[in-house]
Amino acid sequence: MQKTEKSNLKKFYGTGRRKSSSARVWISKGSGIFLINKKPMNMFIKRDTMKEIIQRPFKVTKCLNQFDINATVKGGGTIGQMGAIVHGIVRAIIKYNEKYKPVLKKYSLTTRDSRVVERKKYGQAGARKKFQYSKR
Repeated sequence: MQKTEKSNLKKFYGTGRRKSSSARVWISKGSGIFLINKKPMNMFIKRDTMKEIIQRPFKVTKCLNQFDINATVKGGGTIGQMGAIVHGIVRAIIKYNEKYKPVLKKYSLTTRDSRVVERKKYGQAGARKKFQYSKR
């Protein structure tokens, strides 16, 4: 099989999850265009710290502004969605090139953060909080 120009247009997919959010992320070689739910990253994310968190996998692998990213994210809040997007980006980068895996693993970006909200139990005010005890 011969390499053609279409191999440069190849997209790599990664699924990311965090809390109750899930993200589907596609990356392809490009100039650094970042779309989240068909909106530019600046429209979707307001805080600079969040933008840095999302760009961390690219900074660690030294390939910032080399990929176009298209992400679709659902569920949860903003923090969970950002974590899901990062997890999806990392998985897509590893599919693109396996040599980046040790670097991403060193910064513990490859593992899914499995912490989720504990459910509320019956007979209690919340997950752990109890109703006030009344002696009389």
